[in-house]
Amino acid sequence: MTERTEIEAIEARIAELKLEHRDLDDVILRLMQTQVVDQLQLQRLKKRKLLVKDQISMLERQLTPDIRA
Repeated sequence: MTERTEIEAIEARIAELKLEHRDLDDVILRLMQTQVVDQLQLQRLKKRKLLVKDQISMLERQLTPDIRA
């Protein structure tokens, strides 16, 4: 792959992950508003949300050029 294609692929993946992160946030919020909260499901969703956020951060760092001091 060319560098431009790689950058576009990373940007597309970041967009997908941001959408998933937003969707997880919505699901977590709705789940917390129910009268009976499944704590195990809530914990799993929050863990997945953190994993997605970490993946977004890692990919964004790949797009940032190294700056030498």
